[in-house]
Amino acid sequence: MSEITVREMIFNHEKAFRADIAEGVEAIIQYRLTGEEGGDFIIDIQDGKCKVTEGIHENPTMTLTADGRDFGDVLLGKANGMQYFMMGKLKLAGDLNLAMKLTTFFKMAG
Repeated sequence: MSEITVREMIFNHEKAFRADIAEGVEAIIQYRLTGEEGGDFIIDIQDGKCKVTEGIHENPTMTLTADGRDFGDVLLGKANGMQYFMMGKLKLAGDLNLAMKLTTFFKMAG
């Protein structure tokens, strides 16, 4: 069985999005991932929908910067995002309240 890539997990945000929990949220989240599984992704949450595109947004609500593999571990539940943040492996800029709620907006893989 092949491993799911970080890119695939990020694009899966569209299917895993929980509009009921993110009700009323309007946000642009920028993922800036480095390393082997790096890339720049824009997560656009508007009108109860989540759209993922590759690229860089000029003025995101929040930016998350991490090594692609580390972030993949967080998405898979193999690592704790808060611990990675405290260790400096995951950096956040912008709306930190949004960052705290972000994981609740998506059904976890599994």
